Amino acid sequence: MNNNDRLVRLRYALDLKDAELVEIFKLGEKELSLGDVRYLLSKQEEKDSPEDEENSFSENLYRKECTNRTFEAFLNGLIVYKRGRQLSKTGEPVKMTYTLKHDKDVNNILLKKVKVALKLTNEDVLDILEDADVFISKSELSAVLRKEDHRNYQECGDRYARNFLKGLALRERLD
Repeated sequence: MNNNDRLVRLRYALDLKDAELVEIFKLGEKELSLGDVRYLLSKQEEKDSPEDEENSFSENLYRKECTNRTFEAFLNGLIVYKRGRQLSKTGEPVKMTYTLKHDKDVNNILLKKVKVALKLTNEDVLDILEDADVFISKSELSAVLRKEDHRNYQECGDRYARNFLKGLALRERLD
């Protein structure tokens, strides 16, 4: 699963329109036009060839790649969009933090920032995963939500992230 897939699934789960995505990216300090957002969401045309039929699984290719920095800007913007801008004690807006260092950390950051944006508790996250028929313990979830340099940190695989977004779509779209 690449960042474009994550963005498409999160957009669907939260029922966000293209114009809202542009606003969210802007709140995350990333200027994208409506056309750019649509390129991030639209797949490239697939060419039919006999080789493709043999390899039934292939990664989705999008018209414009969503880089880690762009995706994290979206997640930061989502937090501001849902909760408002955080202010320091002096009343100044707090500077956006970018914690995504490696491709393997994307799913962990996704879970953390969506949890913050939607004001979810650990119990809520476990319930969302259960809605998608995935059962993990509290300690497993805690390990996924820890900082990368913590000794009990565990990488969140695509399966958990995909099922979290699926469960989130089930929960958010039924309300």
